[in-house]
Amino acid sequence: MLNVWLSAISLLVVFATHWLYRWRNPKCNGKLPPGSMGFPLIGETLNFLVSNKSLDMPPFIKKRMKKYGPVFRTSLAGRPVVVSSDPEFNYYVFQQEGKLVERWYMDSFAKLLRQDTTRINAHKNIHKYLRNLVLGYFGPEALKDKMLPKLEDAINERMLGWSKLSSLEVKKSTAAMIFDFTAEQLFSYEPKKSKENIGESFTNFLQGLMSFPINIPGTAYHRCLQNQKKAVDLITNMLEERKRNPEVHKGDFLDQVLADMKTESFLTEKFITYMMFGLLLASFETISSTLTLAIKLITDDPKVVQGLTEEHEAILNSREDVNSGITWKEYKSMTYTHNVINESLRLASVAPGILRRTIQDIQVNEYTIPKGWALMVVPAAIQLDPNTYEDPLAFNPRRWQDISANVTAKNFIPFGAGMTSCAGADFSKVLMGVFLHVLVTKYRWTTIKGGEVIRSPTLGFGDGFHIRVSAKHG
Repeated sequence: MLNVWLSAISLLVVFATHWLYRWRNPKCNGKLPPGSMGFPLIGETLNFLVSNKSLDMPPFIKKRMKKYGPVFRTSLAGRPVVVSSDPEFNYYVFQQEGKLVERWYMDSFAKLLRQDTTRINAHKNIHKYLRNLVLGYFGPEALKDKMLPKLEDAINERMLGWSKLSSLEVKKSTAAMIFDFTAEQLFSYEPKKSKENIGESFTNFLQGLMSFPINIPGTAYHRCLQNQKKAVDLITNMLEERKRNPEVHKGDFLDQVLADMKTESFLTEKFITYMMFGLLLASFETISSTLTLAIKLITDDPKVVQGLTEEHEAILNSREDVNSGITWKEYKSMTYTHNVINESLRLASVAPGILRRTIQDIQVNEYTIPKGWALMVVPAAIQLDPNTYEDPLAFNPRRWQDISANVTAKNFIPFGAGMTSCAGADFSKVLMGVFLHVLVTKYRWTTIKGGEVIRSPTLGFGDGFHIRVSAKHG
C-alpha cells in the first residue's frame, strides 16, 4: 500500500513539475519575447494591478520595459500576453487588422458586454456596420450639422446647476453629464424623469472593473456589475417600450437600429442592449477621466487658463451676436484649445492597453508571438516616451505647435490606430472643446480638494478632485 501511495505521489510531482514547466515555457514556433509568465493561472495579474501615484506609466510596464526591452511577454488573468511599447511595430500591427490580429477583450470585459468576440471577428460586416452607425450619429458630419448646439446647451445647463452647489467632485459630475447626454442621443433617455441618477453611479467604473474580478458584495468589481445591471435594465426597458410602440419615432440611434433589425440578422435584442451599453461605457468613462485631468492640469497652471480665456474671449468678440452658439468654424479655429486637449489626451492614457489577439504567428525583431496570444499595446509607454516628447510628464500644450503628423501617427494613439480606431474620437474632442469654451468664458472655479492622480492601472483621482464653480457675471 505504501508503494502505491509513493507511486501516486511521484506521478503527481512529475505531472505538476511538467505542467509548471509548460506554464513558464509556452510552446512557440520560434523564440518567445523575453519576460515571465508569473505564477500558474494568475500569472502577473496582481503586479499589473499595483497602483502608482503619478501620471507616469504603470510601474508594472515601466519595470519590465527596463528589464526586457519594448516587447515582452507576461500572463494576465490566465492569458498569455505580449506587451508592446514599440511604436514602429504597433503601427505595423494596427495596419494589419484582420490579417495578423483581431479585436479582443479581457474576459471580464467580454462578459460585461456579453459579446462573443469570436463571432463578431468572424463577421467583418458587423464591425463595418457598427463603425458606420456610430460615425453617422457621433462622427464629424453629425457633430457639424446637428449635435454641436445640443452639446453646448447640455453643458450650459449642467454647469449652471454646478454653479449653485457649494462644491462638486469633477470625475463623478462629468461622468454623469456625459452619460446623460450620450444616453439621450442613443435612446432619448431623459434623466429628469429617471427615479435615480444612473449617470452618477458610474464614477470610477473602469477602475472597479480592472480590480480583481471577485463578485462578492462590498468589492469594487461587485459594484461595477450592479451598476452595469442598472444601465442594462434601463436600455432593455427603452428597447421593449419602443418595440411595443413602433409608430413612435424619435430620430435617435435606437430608431435606426430597430429599423436595421429587419435586414441585419446579428441585431438581436441582447446584442443591441449590450452594444449600446458598450457605447455608453466607452464615452462616459474615457472622456470624463480625460476631462477631469484636463481641468486639474489647467487649474494648476494659470498661464494655460489665461491662454484658453484669451482664445475663447476672442471668439466671442468676433461674433455679431455674442449670445449665439458655437459654430463649427469657431470650433475648428480653437488652435490653443486643441493643443490643450491633445496634451491632456497624451498624459491621460485612460486605457491601460489596446488589446488584440494574434490570428497567426507574428515576427517582431528576432522573436515570435504565437498564434492565439493576446497583444497589448500600451499608449502610456508610447505617449510618455522621452525620446519623442521632451520632459514627457510636464503639462505643456505649446509642445503641439511643433509636432508633425509623422510623429503623431505612431506616437500618439489615444483613440487607437488603423481601421478600427475609435469612431467616437471627434465626439470626445468636440465635447472637451465646447466644455472648455463654456467654462472659461462664463465661469471661474477654485480647488476645494486636490485629487491625487493615481494609475491602478487606469487613471483615477484618489479621494476625488473637488472644485467650486461660480458664474463670472451676475
